Amino acid sequence: MIGRRAIVTGCAGFIGSHLGERLVSDGWEVVGIDAFTDYYEREAKVANLRCLLEESAFSLREIDLVDAPLRKHFEGADVVFHLAAQPGVRASFGEGFAGYVRNNVLATQRVLEAAFESGCRRVVWASSSSVYGDAATYPCAESHPTAPRSPYGATKRACEDVAAIYGGLGLETVGLRYFTVYGPRQRPDMAFRRLCEAVVTGATFPLYGDGRQSRDFTFVADAVDATVRAGVAASPLPIYNVGGGEEATMEEVLAMISELAEERLHLARHGAERGDVRRTSAETTLARTTLGWEPQVGLGAGLAEELAWVRDRHRSRRTPRRPRYEAAARSSTPRRDR
Repeated sequence: MIGRRAIVTGCAGFIGSHLGERLVSDGWEVVGIDAFTDYYEREAKVANLRCLLEESAFSLREIDLVDAPLRKHFEGADVVFHLAAQPGVRASFGEGFAGYVRNNVLATQRVLEAAFESGCRRVVWASSSSVYGDAATYPCAESHPTAPRSPYGATKRACEDVAAIYGGLGLETVGLRYFTVYGPRQRPDMAFRRLCEAVVTGATFPLYGDGRQSRDFTFVADAVDATVRAGVAASPLPIYNVGGGEEATMEEVLAMISELAEERLHLARHGAERGDVRRTSAETTLARTTLGWEPQVGLGAGLAEELAWVRDRHRSRRTPRRPRYEAAARSSTPRRDR
């Protein structure tokens, strides 16, 4: 197992804040880096960090990965977990694309360069299932051809090429193709978060497409567990799929949320958005066999956790208790709700 000092970029975000907490819990010293971009409100990101800021093993540095000198921040780190990125498929079209190139491709190249120059051994970074586009066959293995359908997906595919270049120079690079990660602290623009908000408040949920499009959903604690394992594995591969193995259509998810909330969802139907793929499904044999990773949290249990978190926010308007799933994510017991 390699060292115990980590950099986490995007530490105030959805996955990054959970990752930081897991690393500190496991005994790591963590330096968190975040630019607090305006993609969504700063207040929510500060709330994500509330538990971490109470930890002596965690320190926060508010810097922009594109503009700041990074090498001095990376020196002494064993692993860089690079999760900072410009997310979202729909906003990557049009003039918004420039921001995706800057915050995804350029930022990733600068992180890789700084890690290489500072003597850091490994960079584990967030790719995306969006690199596959509409695949010819499912589930998609890592060797499946990539054909992104959105500018966002194209930037993530470009990052994979850049990472491979630095891998050829001797830096260990591990890209994780996350498949639709959800759970407490999910970004406000993501579908599950908007669904939970709608069913709690009685608002109308905009449904794009016919509802039969499907996704492979991954609970955040399972995504974090795969990420940590990629950071400490003796000989990791350059690319892994990280998918929870629970594929469901939007119609099925809508029914599940209504049942969990015991409330009716109000829908406004719209046509499919450009860039949206019809289906995602991950083949995860490589992660299971070489990282020893196994997703633990089923879709029903995970949705219940996110719904409870959204309800807590509306009741108290303060950061809720630590999510109950944390222990389950690291246990070897069979996953719930399969």
